[in-house]
Amino acid sequence: MFMPQIISGNAIASKIYEELEGRIERIKKEKAGTPGLAVILIGDNPASRVYVSMKTKKCNQLGVLSEEFTLPKDVSEKNVLQLIAELNNRKDIDGILVQLPLPEHLNENKILTAVCPSKDVDGFHPLNAGKLLIGQPAFIPCTPLGVWVMLIESGFSPEGKHVVIVGRSTIVGKPLMSILCQKKKFANATVTLCHSRTNNLPEIARSADILIAAIGRPKFITRDMVKQDAVVIDVGINRVDNPSLPRGYELVGDVDYDDVLPVVSAITPVPGGVGPMTIAMLMRNTVQSCEEKAGIILHNLY
Repeated sequence: MFMPQIISGNAIASKIYEELEGRIERIKKEKAGTPGLAVILIGDNPASRVYVSMKTKKCNQLGVLSEEFTLPKDVSEKNVLQLIAELNNRKDIDGILVQLPLPEHLNENKILTAVCPSKDVDGFHPLNAGKLLIGQPAFIPCTPLGVWVMLIESGFSPEGKHVVIVGRSTIVGKPLMSILCQKKKFANATVTLCHSRTNNLPEIARSADILIAAIGRPKFITRDMVKQDAVVIDVGINRVDNPSLPRGYELVGDVDYDDVLPVVSAITPVPGGVGPMTIAMLMRNTVQSCEEKAGIILHNLY
């Protein structure tokens, strides 16, 4: 009986960390300091707190300087911008991450744009977004970068394939489209970007050699939307009530995993799929920022 390949983000991330450990050691040997990451967390969003704690833990494991700045939910925009300005000027900080989502009274675009592009390890600054689109070197948002690396490392290069992305966010969908359509090795894909208002979405999704779900709706992708032997990457992570479990809920993706499993050639699980890759790419971008500052030769992914 054929069994689809389960693409483990944890396994691929472990390989990335092994490489980063060597690069960090080199930075220290060349007396170029220690990579430093500052994370700004505003408010008390439980999911955001979990993500920040995971990032901090990984920094500690790798020997990356990590500073967390927790601000109250009602913090003024002026104070947030002042903190970012201070971090921009600190020589020991190579990366600045503003954890999203932000409270409604804060202007997300204004705050993200305040981060120095050379420290924008989340890849959200308009300058980095524009460079990515036109194929110039730039910090790439961590989740779409992680998806690209997963595909390559698991033997499913997007080159020459039809990739359908379901979800047009500026965090995942749009930058991922920009990555995959570049005229370069391991890209060169034909990319269709879909969203909630796309006509004939199931039909378009069924045409995909590689289907990427990033729409933020639990179990949205079902078997009737997946072509036989397609590769399915599930970016979503949704908390769904489940009274039968001790914690009262379960985490599910944007793909109905059990429903599509019989027809796919490969699929990512939730959790343990894209999530670990997001953190791995954040660490990689932070190390790269430190290397660039020190004039150490750049490490291209591929």
